[in-house]
Amino acid sequence: MAETTEYDLIVIGGGPAGYAGAIRAGQLGKKVACIELERAGGTCLNWGCIPTKALLKSAELYQKIKKAEVYGLSAKEVSFDFPKVMERSRGVASQMAKGIEFLFKKNKVDYIVGKGQVSAPGMVSIMDGPQKGKFLKTKNILIATGCKMRRIPDLEYDGTKVMTSREALAIKDLPKSVVIVGAGAIGIEFAYFFNAFGSAVTVVEVLPQILPVEDEEVSKTLQRSLEKQGIVFRLGAKCDNYRVGENHVKVTVTQGDKSEELEANALLSAIGVTANLDGVLAPNVKLDLDRNYLKVGEDYQTNVKGIYGAGDIIGPPWLAHVATFEAVSAVNGMFGHGKPKRVRTFPGCTYCQPQVSSIGLTEKAAKEKKLDYKVGKFPFTASGKAVASAESDGFVKVISDAKTGEIFGAHIIGSEATELIAEYGLAIELEATIEEIHQTIHAHPTLSEAVMEAAAATMGEAIHI
Repeated sequence: MAETTEYDLIVIGGGPAGYAGAIRAGQLGKKVACIELERAGGTCLNWGCIPTKALLKSAELYQKIKKAEVYGLSAKEVSFDFPKVMERSRGVASQMAKGIEFLFKKNKVDYIVGKGQVSAPGMVSIMDGPQKGKFLKTKNILIATGCKMRRIPDLEYDGTKVMTSREALAIKDLPKSVVIVGAGAIGIEFAYFFNAFGSAVTVVEVLPQILPVEDEEVSKTLQRSLEKQGIVFRLGAKCDNYRVGENHVKVTVTQGDKSEELEANALLSAIGVTANLDGVLAPNVKLDLDRNYLKVGEDYQTNVKGIYGAGDIIGPPWLAHVATFEAVSAVNGMFGHGKPKRVRTFPGCTYCQPQVSSIGLTEKAAKEKKLDYKVGKFPFTASGKAVASAESDGFVKVISDAKTGEIFGAHIIGSEATELIAEYGLAIELEATIEEIHQTIHAHPTLSEAVMEAAAATMGEAIHI
């Protein structure tokens, strides 16, 4: 008879939801196991958020050094070693994965490398890996298997000429030209990265704006900036007729009644993600699904008692920080440590240069909801710190209730936007008003002053514009 071990919680998936949920359960003194098919950290840490940020930092630094004269410096014959850029990215990912493995040990989490399957409520079987054939009995199961990249149908992905972001993180040679299909955060970040190192980049997007979930004004500002950097955009356009040659890819791009053929050394598909439930549920385990994502209640529990879901596998917004919050909240709830909370408001970030970040409603959404709102806006050209740093592109924009000052949403494009958005996130959580942001003294000179001045601009009280 196969060996059976009993747990308080078994987590299937070791990404930002899975490892966070497992560690939280360990902190609560529970006996917990986390099953991960590849390596602790999941897609985000190994093939997504973390390694891409390492690449983007290299690209940003390379671009800054090339423009050293702006700072009164001289840097001649600046060059780069592309394999070393890629190698550093993989090294960063590996270091962080080791960190998660250490945290598992610290919190007494059993880390199992393999494929887990819910064989029945309260039972998980190991379908692949060193412990294949083992059965794990448990009081609770948390499914956190995340998503995988959507692929263009009938197109072979070879990892060099045709790739998703995952394969792009393992390439050895810089393509001379790239067509990127999809202008969401992933597509835009890779467009910035490849362009910064000299690739000719064309981005094709079926919707009329890049970063479609962002405020229209922010997206247009970013598009103008990236076009100045040399990136070409085809918006409101569809791709078809893909042809892959020995060292090139051809695709037909149609905008309205106009068609053109694009040719490049590589094509990067960034058309979104799809739920990853392959083999996770035995045929007899019937969980309610919505477009193959798990349907969960306010406590993250599925329709089957004792089986929970958190992170990308329960649907959008497909963000690592949201996944972590959901998993920790689910675990706290299942073990009686506070009431679980579903995510309603969250920051979104894109790490190109200039950076983009946002939280809450866009101006378009506020209009559609017929809210009585005001807009406060402050440009970084009026920020002493931004000008001194030669990073004055962009602005802070905040949308608030015209009567009460309640913050509906905030949008930032510019240097360190992804760091600055946290203040508005905290403000929304604490139900702070525009006036309270304005009345909070911000250090001078800092980029954060723009956050304060945008709030002041709502009331016509910004000092520096």
